[in-house]
Amino acid sequence: MSTERPVESVWDYPRPPAVDASGETVEVHLDGRCIARTGSPLRVLETSHPPTYYLPRSAFERGVLVPVPGTTFCEFKGEAAYFDVVVDEARAPRAAWLYPHPSPGYERLADHVGVMPGAMQGCYVDGERVTPQEGSFYGGWITSRVTGPFKGAPGTLHW
Repeated sequence: MSTERPVESVWDYPRPPAVDASGETVEVHLDGRCIARTGSPLRVLETSHPPTYYLPRSAFERGVLVPVPGTTFCEFKGEAAYFDVVVDEARAPRAAWLYPHPSPGYERLADHVGVMPGAMQGCYVDGERVTPQEGSFYGGWITSRVTGPFKGAPGTLHW
């Protein structure tokens, strides 16, 4: 029996977005080391976007998530708080976020942290290195499991 996962088109993902529990192994690397690892991430799936992976806060090494001022608001998930990701001398500013009090329907995201894969040394899903979603605003993780086209590249703002 094959354990290979089917390829998903991001154009089949819903809007408003869905939260999907995943049994994939997810790792985040910065400054030469694995700073977070979990076998129980959540994926947020939204039309035209590659999945954004959220790891349990407890999956991160102690001290690597440094709270910073400022928030943003998502019409679906609510208000996000931000972190710098810090490992020794390496600092990725505002490269991680969480929804401390997610909006109704997104409660599962509480105490889960999203990471901008382009700001990390590498992010991996089941051993596959992720390609970051284009643009400085989106935190999607592109793997061979998903097909686009993806929102985020120049000219796609109003898709």
